[in-house]
Amino acid sequence: MVHQYINNGYHIVLDVNSGSVHVVDETAYRVIPLVEEALAGQMDEAQQIAAYAAEKLAEEDGRSMAPADLLETVEEILELKEAGLLFTEDIYEKYIGDFKNRQTVVKALCLHIAHDCNLACRYCFAEEGEYHGRRALMSYEVGRKALDFLVENSGNRVNLEVDFFGGEPLMNWQVVKDLVAYGRSLEEPHHKRFRFTLTTNGVLLDDEVLEFVNREMANIVLSIDGRKEIHDLMRPHRGGQGSYDEVVPRYKKAAESRNQMNYYVRGTFTRNNLDFTEDVKHLADEGFEQISVEPVVAADTEDYALREEDVPAILREYDKLALEYIRRKKEGKGFNFFHFMIDLEGGPCVAKRLSGCGSGTEYLAVTPWGDFYPCHQFVGQEEFLMGNVDDGIVRTDIRDTFKTCNVYAKEKCKDCFAKFYCSGGCAANAYNFSGSINGVYDLGCELQRKRVECAIMIKAALADEEKEKAL
Repeated sequence: MVHQYINNGYHIVLDVNSGSVHVVDETAYRVIPLVEEALAGQMDEAQQIAAYAAEKLAEEDGRSMAPADLLETVEEILELKEAGLLFTEDIYEKYIGDFKNRQTVVKALCLHIAHDCNLACRYCFAEEGEYHGRRALMSYEVGRKALDFLVENSGNRVNLEVDFFGGEPLMNWQVVKDLVAYGRSLEEPHHKRFRFTLTTNGVLLDDEVLEFVNREMANIVLSIDGRKEIHDLMRPHRGGQGSYDEVVPRYKKAAESRNQMNYYVRGTFTRNNLDFTEDVKHLADEGFEQISVEPVVAADTEDYALREEDVPAILREYDKLALEYIRRKKEGKGFNFFHFMIDLEGGPCVAKRLSGCGSGTEYLAVTPWGDFYPCHQFVGQEEFLMGNVDDGIVRTDIRDTFKTCNVYAKEKCKDCFAKFYCSGGCAANAYNFSGSINGVYDLGCELQRKRVECAIMIKAALADEEKEKAL
């Protein structure tokens, strides 16, 4: 499978199955699909293919090009094919049988340390932390059992991940600290290493919390939506007053105290700020170097929800953001944008390419009272209740269903060029919008494809910059 597109003047050709990216001139861009057609028609001689390409180009626009003028281009394309960099076969589908039958080991837990929150974010899928249920704080006992479960079900995996999530986890701060200490006590006797992370809205992020986080947490996610007027509109206190002014100074201190690494400010854009490039720019101008601003996922009955008619504007905005990203990088004022970070060298392992986050199998969410769900977005949907910290995974059928969730099980993924970058997308979004974890969230797919295209173009542009510096 080959995907071709033009972005910011670059003619880009992506060989989907190998992951190879080629930046080519206009002639090669037009000839590549014609070579693929010729090969499918059993042509194998370069001169014969060049003649075919010349004839087709003349039919397309009446421009006459001699086969001899195309021969060198055709030969270079065929060399790429022989090198396994173009027109490659799918090497992943044959792994599906083994992949489905692999032993299930748990490597990560999302601990819902608090089903409560001190803000009233308008788009909160967790209903201000309640998750279709009741307000509650996780006890130390439940959290301890969850960590024991993780160790016992992690097999030979050494590195384990635990995210303290909510609601707002700092509302249950003592239990967070106690559980980190307990996790550390398990490391040496069980030959494990815990990577703890924390997601917070910043309202309770004081010096004592920051000191502990910097000592014990591998990463911290700081929720902020960008400009003050946007943030305060969507992330107010329960009384309606905004939270921007109180959290931004704390976030700046956190980012600097971590040397601008191992954190990110994480925002959500909605229909209220389709010009979200301005929010990313604002966060960068405030000094944040690790930034994520992601599209809201909400039912179209909500006034802030993204709609299909918004997609063209959003796609243009990603192009605009990509150009701004490149400009700032070249000026030495760069930042990292989560959705533009793409690895064109090694990339994710086969398991990640096929199934993504591992929800329901390698990754589970734990409620304050100890129930297991496939991930935080399924919490409260009783049909996905898998078990609890006392009994373990009881509904193994749910786990087995998630084990079969991959890009080859999703009909709409099979012919999508981005499938090995998004790994089929979010299972919860697919379920909520299509009724099946093997479906897709169509609007999200459109945006994902654009982000991949922008990310690859950025790589091309920055590579050009490095070449120019080397001359």
